[in-house]
Amino acid sequence: MTLEPHHIEIIGYCAAFLTTIAFLPQAIQSWQTRDLSGISLGMYSLFTAGVGLWLVYGLIIEKWPLILANAMTFALALSILLLKLRHTSRKQ
Repeated sequence: MTLEPHHIEIIGYCAAFLTTIAFLPQAIQSWQTRDLSGISLGMYSLFTAGVGLWLVYGLIIEKWPLILANAMTFALALSILLLKLRHTSRKQ
């Protein structure tokens, strides 16, 4: 099966939208409740760094689905990571 380039881009945008929007409920819940006890600091640190690298990669290869999705996911993940760091430092 051969896909046209614009169909490939549509698949990329759909994947980007779904993976980014899937992250939103966790971000909203974390902001509202400030309960980050179930959030792993190590996992979110690694995840945020990985998403940041995906964003850089998207910028280098100039692929908008990667750039948009990872910029949004990076912002959400970073905000949760910062809340977790603040929450962790207050407990200590």
